[in-house]
Amino acid sequence: MREPEAKQGIMSKRDALWSVLSGLMICLSFPRISFSALAFFSLVPLLHALEGKSPRDGFTAGALTGLTANIGLLYWVVFVVVTYGSLSVYAGVAAMLALAAFLSIYTGIFAVSLVYFRRRAIPDIISAPLLWTVIEYGKSHLMTGFPWENLAYSQYLNIYIIQMADVTGPYGVTFFIVFINVIVHDAWKIRDIRNRLLQKEVAAGILMTAVVGCYGFYRTGAVETSFEGRPSREVLIVQGNIDQSIKWNPAYQRETLEIYRNLSLKQTKSRSDLIVWPETAVPFYFQDVNDFHRDVIDVAVRSGSHLLFGSPSYVPAVSVRDFQNSAFLVSPLGRVVGKYDKVHLVPFGEYVPLRSVLPVLGQLADCVGDCLPGTSVKALQMDDVRVGVLICYEGIFPEISREYVLGGAGVLVNITNDAWFGRTSAPYQHMSMVTFRSVENRVYTVRAANTGISTVIDPLGRITASTDLFERTTLGGKIKLGAERTFYTAYGDVFAYGCMGLLALLALITLRRR
Repeated sequence: MREPEAKQGIMSKRDALWSVLSGLMICLSFPRISFSALAFFSLVPLLHALEGKSPRDGFTAGALTGLTANIGLLYWVVFVVVTYGSLSVYAGVAAMLALAAFLSIYTGIFAVSLVYFRRRAIPDIISAPLLWTVIEYGKSHLMTGFPWENLAYSQYLNIYIIQMADVTGPYGVTFFIVFINVIVHDAWKIRDIRNRLLQKEVAAGILMTAVVGCYGFYRTGAVETSFEGRPSREVLIVQGNIDQSIKWNPAYQRETLEIYRNLSLKQTKSRSDLIVWPETAVPFYFQDVNDFHRDVIDVAVRSGSHLLFGSPSYVPAVSVRDFQNSAFLVSPLGRVVGKYDKVHLVPFGEYVPLRSVLPVLGQLADCVGDCLPGTSVKALQMDDVRVGVLICYEGIFPEISREYVLGGAGVLVNITNDAWFGRTSAPYQHMSMVTFRSVENRVYTVRAANTGISTVIDPLGRITASTDLFERTTLGGKIKLGAERTFYTAYGDVFAYGCMGLLALLALITLRRR
């Protein structure tokens, strides 16, 4: 039965502050601050603010938490659109606030749904983890998806916790974080250890933490053992550190190419099996056979290595939307043995949604016209190993890496140009998400970024080598080939689907109670 209107709570200034505090704690748990332990307490203030609230005020509290968190996580959008999108500071701030406000709707839906279940006597410890996980999954897939810094990614440095991702994907880590938040909130609210309900919750929390920790410890040892006898390859990552303001200036094409050539060929004494240049490291159309094309080929031949690099490309037969963001693989014999065209494009960066309806949105795109997406996720063949290439933004989508490994990829390579982000938190945030791709599929990931952060990530998600931001350098490392077929690789987001099913069952139960 619906509670009388008089008993419904009213959103007070204190509750608003609790909601803002939750948003701040969520933000601080991510890079660059990376106070990851805070994530396990970050929802406690919001859960407290929702006590006795009406659905409307519950949505407001949740949206306020989301708005605060997203402003803190996405402030770098202002830098990007003002510096490279030709927008004024005011327009840039407005664009960032619009994105943050849109994303805060998801947190608002979580909060109003939690209020709904509370009113029907469903405990938070059951409803909250299911709700957050399902809503996060929706956020990651609806309207092309935006899984940027989902709650799980706050734990990218917590090696033992994230190992469960090879079964559940990132959504299991998210579920665990919310589960612990609920127990902490209830312990704070009840404050009586003799309370039977609290005792059960604490016991459940201890049990789940023990299971997660023990699984993480076990898998750490098992994965290390399974990779001991694997064949290895030497890789060389070249970080050219090319200023974004001159990157596409034709006058600097030769200088840019020479920077990458010189850095690559300096290492010829310690031969690498694979040299990796970042996304669009070649700022011209490599597919056009000219002096630039031949100079790139010469690097692979002189170094005796495979060369993987990013370059813009085009489809001659198409007159509209004909540009593509591509990666090419050249063999030590100087042959182009593979090309991959980016499948998942960046909205407002590589294509403009609703351009025909709202032409003014085109000002936010750096490309001249919209880019054309690739037709399929296609690994590149490097001798006896298949290489899955993730161009920039594709590294934050688990399904793309999973598709590569299902198709036989024995190593993932993420090439990106994070120069757009300057010295904001964004390069660190971007890198934190890519580490999960290694854990989910038990595969090495090599990451080459124009201005950093370039890394080598092992199948446990550990960053075994990395560069700093804005340094012109190379990074060498040894990778082992092959992927250990995991539950997540084989079956995908079964955990998230299970949460959807349980949430639907919960909703049916509440309807019957009503």
